[in-house]
Amino acid sequence: MRKSASLFVSLLALQISIACSTEPEPLVYGKDSCYFCKMTLMDKKFGAELVTTKGKVYKFDDLNCFLNFYNSGIEEDNNIKYKLVIDYAHSEKFLSATEAFYLKSSAIRSPMNSEVAAFQDKAALDKFKKELKGIYLAWGEVITQFK
Repeated sequence: MRKSASLFVSLLALQISIACSTEPEPLVYGKDSCYFCKMTLMDKKFGAELVTTKGKVYKFDDLNCFLNFYNSGIEEDNNIKYKLVIDYAHSEKFLSATEAFYLKSSAIRSPMNSEVAAFQDKAALDKFKKELKGIYLAWGEVITQFK
């Protein structure tokens, strides 16, 4: 009897720790829906995720939706553990939104027409900057684009 009670407690603790995870979740393209616009995530060069300190995960199909939600104040900034965006140059790879480099160009065809792509570093951004004839934006400038 003790063995089964101990096993039950262990399984319960494991389940609680999994349920309370505050780690990012992969975006599942073709299945996940954008929290803001409710469209299905389809383009693997775009997407974003916000994870709260309590483990609530919000998924977005475009920077436009992510920033409209972020700027809404629904979640206070001090309650946010992760602000993540997809790397345009490396599909499906998360980057810290505050550390990413952004390119704005009318040639960038994002799902909700933000015309903004995120990059891991300045060199990657510069590679696409000429091709897409865009302008560099820092995180602070990106936030204000969608206020």
